[in-house]
Amino acid sequence: MARKKFDVKGMMCVVCQSHVEKAVQNVKGVRNVNVNLLQNSMVVEFDPKITDTDIIAAAVADEGYEAYAVEEGIEKKDQNRHRGVLKRLVISLCFLLPLFYISMGRMIGFPLPEIFTRNEHLPFYALTQLVLTVPIVILNFHYFKNGFRNLVRRSPNMDSLIALGASAAFLYSLYITGLIIGYTANKSYESAHHVLHGLYFESCGMILTLITVGKYLESRSKSKTTNAIKKLISLAPKTALVERDGKEVSIPADEIRPGDIFLMRTGGSVPCDATVIEGNCTVDQSALTGESIPVTKKVGDRLMSASVSVGGFAKCRCDKSEGDSTLAQMIALVEQASASKAPVARLADRISGVFVPIVMSIAVIAAAVWLILGKDLSFAVNTAISVLVISCPCALGLATPTAIMVGTGRGAQLGILVKSAETLETAHSVTAVLLDKTGTCTEGKPSVTKILKANDVTEDEFLSFIYTAEKRSSHPLAKAITAYCIERQAVELSFTDYSEPDGGITAEVNSKRLLIGNKRLMEENGIETALFENTACEQAEKGAVPLYCAANGEIVGLVICSDKIRPASGAAVEQLHNMGIHTVMLTGDNKLTAESVKNELGIDECFSELLPADKTRIIEDMRKDGRIAMVGDGINDAPSLAAADVGIAVGAGQDIAIDSADIVLMKSDLCDVVTALMLSRRVMRIIKQNLFWALIYNSIGIPLAAGVFLPIFGWTLDPMFSAAAMSMSSFCVVTNALRLNWFKA
Repeated sequence: MARKKFDVKGMMCVVCQSHVEKAVQNVKGVRNVNVNLLQNSMVVEFDPKITDTDIIAAAVADEGYEAYAVEEGIEKKDQNRHRGVLKRLVISLCFLLPLFYISMGRMIGFPLPEIFTRNEHLPFYALTQLVLTVPIVILNFHYFKNGFRNLVRRSPNMDSLIALGASAAFLYSLYITGLIIGYTANKSYESAHHVLHGLYFESCGMILTLITVGKYLESRSKSKTTNAIKKLISLAPKTALVERDGKEVSIPADEIRPGDIFLMRTGGSVPCDATVIEGNCTVDQSALTGESIPVTKKVGDRLMSASVSVGGFAKCRCDKSEGDSTLAQMIALVEQASASKAPVARLADRISGVFVPIVMSIAVIAAAVWLILGKDLSFAVNTAISVLVISCPCALGLATPTAIMVGTGRGAQLGILVKSAETLETAHSVTAVLLDKTGTCTEGKPSVTKILKANDVTEDEFLSFIYTAEKRSSHPLAKAITAYCIERQAVELSFTDYSEPDGGITAEVNSKRLLIGNKRLMEENGIETALFENTACEQAEKGAVPLYCAANGEIVGLVICSDKIRPASGAAVEQLHNMGIHTVMLTGDNKLTAESVKNELGIDECFSELLPADKTRIIEDMRKDGRIAMVGDGINDAPSLAAADVGIAVGAGQDIAIDSADIVLMKSDLCDVVTALMLSRRVMRIIKQNLFWALIYNSIGIPLAAGVFLPIFGWTLDPMFSAAAMSMSSFCVVTNALRLNWFKA
């Protein structure tokens, strides 16, 4: 499958977005399509053996839009879009201001030249307005072109409403102009003055100009919703200082490859994910993780792309090229989430799909009803134009995607990566958070605090046994034991038949069957643990992890490991409780150790001595009572993360593309779980506000424009005020979403 990004020109509202999506989905070979109205772009997954980009672009063109691959960056595209809209707006205003003065001057008490006021000059008065209106129509002709084209295709959109409203005002004014010329030629000045109020040239010009004002403001606001992506892109360094044949050479950052050695000096940016192989440096990675304090990196430590060195000197080895780096994956995830749709957006899409035809019907019915009730043609036309112009499917269509884009972007700035809009919506209704213990509540870096051995085994022999077995494992406890044994110069022995059953390790070492693990593993193999039982219980009550060691079915020792609780874990649990969220800890450790950590952190409930399958079963059971979020280290907890409604990977800054997690937290801070859930709640609040505003605006505005309130309160609406209201509605929705940029952890 190929994946291609297109720029799409001509989309104005969610109806346009729907047309483009349907057109591309109907192309044979297309697997998936995501159209982003805010960025005027789409991402298409397709089978290159069946279709290609030209066929996809042609399908979009058949719907009246343009699609093509663009090499320009987001910033440049936004600037070009702003310039085009601003140019149309400025020139339109140059013609609108004199048009407005001539048409409305007498009504507001402004003096007009005599050439416009004398009876015999009334045709000149009308024709001058026509001449000033035509350039505005030409400048904004794309509304008519797109609107009528979609109308003919029976897929009307917002442009269709604007085109119908402006055309009705213009054509009716042409008709009145003809009458004025005829009446004046016959010296019927009273009749000419009588129809003069039927000129709507200023309404036509004002509608088009105000819509353009709204589009410019909306365009400026939309560009701010992509600020997070722009900032991420700007973090990427342009060059890298590498070693080539013993010399320092500056090369473009996108040319660096895995295995290359590059140099990090103060002020330099890391061009790719890498490992320090010589020296040390202090790096600021706040732009990626949200951490305000620089971190010192020494030999063996990993560096994230786009981190900035604030001190020291180091040689580093490239682990991933720029395109596969942490920064590149962050950008991809933010764009992916921004382009996806939340379930709540489907309601808006369904409404928008039938919105335009319903509005057109209301406009026709309103005009017909007022004619039947005895109103003149001018009033009926005015009413129809007002209904067409005030209706705004844009506000409804922008309500959800703007909030999603700003919310996911703000999350990325805080080191919280949300993979989809659906996840962001689901997270706001989480009622229980399940926490893995090791690496989540604790630091995940245990150390050996005590070793006990049986009398018939020497210390050197015991250390060699456990060193040989544990050296092969990547488990945090195994690493702690291995480091302890290396410090004491343990000797590696010959071994065979190595395996890692649940709860420990087994191996054949020096012809002895060695077994290292928890009490359950010993019991499953029929090994008596009474020799170290009391010590194990005492240490477990203090939060330590006791590991039994057996050889040929007999206990030979006990290893005590301790893992420090993360400083922020207690505060995070307290904040979750303040949010009304139930907390549960899941762990494979023994009950006493688990209870000790549970009590220290104030966690509500604890399940211990669990296998991975047990965790999944508990999650499935708890999902019956509400939405569940599972928090783990993103590697060992993959089944649990996938089983939960929301899987949250903590401290996965070096492996952010974890398939099983829905939300990835760049740093190892449990408080970011709270921030992620609070951000989700804030985003959903903004979405609901936007949908409420959009629905209320149309629910009140359309009846007002149709004249429903005229018999009761005497209220009616001029097309110019309708255009102004319509323009501001979308701007208000986008601006409300931008408030998320001020969300704080």
